[in-house]
Amino acid sequence: MNLGVWCYRGPMTDDVKVSDHTAGSVSAGEPALGAMDQGALEPLGRPGLHHWKQSTITDPDLNDRGGVFFAAVEMTRMPMILADPRQDDIPIVFANNAFLDLTGYEEGEVLGRNCRFLQGTDTDPDHVRQLREAVKEGRATALEILNYRRDGTPFWNAVFMGPVHNPQGEIIFFFASQLDVTNRRESEQQFRQAQKMEAIGQLTAGVAHDFNNLLHVINGSLERLSAKRHDDQAFDRYLAAAATAADRGAKLTHQLLAFARRGRLEPKGVDLSELVNSVAELLESSVGNKATLHLNLQRRLPQIRVDATHLEMALLNIVVNARDASPNGGAITITTKQVHLTGNAKSRHLEPGDYVLLCISDEGIGMAPHILARATEPFFTTKARGEGTGLGLAMAHGFVQQSGGRLEVESVVGRGTTVRMLFPVVRQQADGIGPAEPTTGYQARPLDNVTAPPLILVVDDSHEAAAMAAETIQDVGYRVVVAHSAEEALERFDEAQADGDGFKLVFSDVIMPGGANGITLAEKVRERDPEVPVLLTTGYNDEMAIDGPQPQAMDVLGKPFRRTELIDRVQSALRRGARTGPGRRASDFGHAKA
Repeated sequence: MNLGVWCYRGPMTDDVKVSDHTAGSVSAGEPALGAMDQGALEPLGRPGLHHWKQSTITDPDLNDRGGVFFAAVEMTRMPMILADPRQDDIPIVFANNAFLDLTGYEEGEVLGRNCRFLQGTDTDPDHVRQLREAVKEGRATALEILNYRRDGTPFWNAVFMGPVHNPQGEIIFFFASQLDVTNRRESEQQFRQAQKMEAIGQLTAGVAHDFNNLLHVINGSLERLSAKRHDDQAFDRYLAAAATAADRGAKLTHQLLAFARRGRLEPKGVDLSELVNSVAELLESSVGNKATLHLNLQRRLPQIRVDATHLEMALLNIVVNARDASPNGGAITITTKQVHLTGNAKSRHLEPGDYVLLCISDEGIGMAPHILARATEPFFTTKARGEGTGLGLAMAHGFVQQSGGRLEVESVVGRGTTVRMLFPVVRQQADGIGPAEPTTGYQARPLDNVTAPPLILVVDDSHEAAAMAAETIQDVGYRVVVAHSAEEALERFDEAQADGDGFKLVFSDVIMPGGANGITLAEKVRERDPEVPVLLTTGYNDEMAIDGPQPQAMDVLGKPFRRTELIDRVQSALRRGARTGPGRRASDFGHAKA
C-alpha cells in the first residue's frame, strides 16, 4: 500500500494538488485550510495549512509489507495507526512499532479494537467528541487528548487524524499520528505554578494589611463585648462585627488556598461575571489603596468552558500588573460582556460566532510600542529586579489560547493599557448548557453458545464495588466468582483449578488494605497458571510504581470506569490471553516526544 507524502513544507495554495507515484500505485493529497502549524503551541483548534486534508490511494492492501514505505513507517519514532471505517466500530488494522512503544500494548492486543481503549477516567469528553465528529464528517482534525497506557499511566497525546480515500472518493482508512507531549504539558504546569507563587508573593502585602484590619476589628469587638455584656444591643453589634470580620478573613484564606493549589487544566462551564464576583475581595486586596477597582459586569452571560482556577490566576496577575502600572492612582476597570464576531473573526484567528469578553483596563503610564510588542514574551518585564519574573501576561496568553480564545493588548503611553480576553461560548445542548456526555458506540461481542461461558474471578475489598463489577460482567453472560481479599481470591482460584473448571480471567483491585495487594495477587496467579490473564483496576496510578518496575507488563483499568469500558477490557483480555513470552522488544530510542 502506498499512502504517499503526508506533509509538505513548501508554499501551497488551495489550487495545488501533489501526487506521488511509486511502483504503479498512485497517491494524491489535498491541502487543508487554516493557519500554519505552530509546533508545540498547536493544536489550538485550527487545522494546519501544511497537513493533508485527505489522501487518495489505489492499492489498499496491508499484507504486502516489503516496500520502502512500510520500512519507513516501522522505523520511524512517530507513532502511527490506520483504522478501517468500513468495518463495525472502526477497528485499528495497522499499528507501527512506535505506537506499540508509546502505549505498551502488543500488536495482537491492538488490532481489531477501536482506539477508545486508550481513553480513561480523566479523558476530556469534549476531546472525544471532536474526534468522533471528525470521523463522522470524514475530515481531518488535530488535538491533544489525555490517553492511558496499558499499565494505566496517563500521557498527553497530540493526535493528527485524517481520512484516506480510494479513487472513487470512498473513505477506506483513517490515518492517525501521535506524539507524546506529556513532558511539555508538565513543564507548562510547573511554569504556571511558578507564576502562582509570584502572584501570591505580590499579594502578601495587601493581604497582610487586610488581615491586620480584620484582627483590629475582632480584637476591638472582643474588648467592647466584655465592657458591654449587659447592653444587649451593643453586645449584638460588636458580636456581629467580629463574626463578619472573621468570615471575611476565612474567605480570603480560602481563596488564597484555592489559588495556590496544583492541578492540570480542568475546563468546565463557567459564568464569567459570577467568577469575577467570587474573587472580587481578593482583587480588591491586591489593588489596595494604589488605585480604585471598578466592576462593570454583564448579568446572565452564556457559559464559557475554561479552568476556573487558571482563569482566576490570569485575571489576578493582570490586575496586579495594572496596579503596578498606576503609580498615580486612577481606575482599574474589569468589564464582561457578550460579543459576536463576524467578518473580523478571521483577523483574530478565531471562528465567527459568539464570544464572552473579559476586559481589564487601567489609567496608568502605558507602554511604548517596542515594549508592547514584547509584552506577552515569557520572562520579559520592565519591573525592577526582584519585583517580577515576566510570567504574568505570558501565562495568561498561553492559557487563553489553550482555552480556544484570544488575548489582545492595547496601550498608549500616558493613557493606560487595556487587556482583552475572548472566550468562545459553549454550544448549548438540548438538555442544557455544555458538551453532552459522549456515547461510546460500544457493542459487546456475543458469547459462543456452544461452550460454557468463561469463569471470571472478581477481587475487591469493597463489597459494593465488587458486586457492581460482578453484575456488569454477569449481564454479558459470563460466570463470576467474587472474593474480597487476595488471600480469599487465591483460595477460590485453587478450588476452581482442583474442580477442573478454572478461571479464565482475574479482575482485581490494586489497593486492598490488610493483606496482599493486587500486584502480589497477579504474581501468585501467574505462578499457578501463566495462561490466565490478570486485569487490574485502581484509582491511584502512583501505586503501580511503589515497588519500581514490574517484571511483567500490567494491564490496568483506571477508576472510575464506565460499564462499557469494563466489558471491553474484559473481553479483550479473554481474547488475547495472558502474556506468557518476553514479547516484542521496544526501541532503545523510544517513541517520539515533545
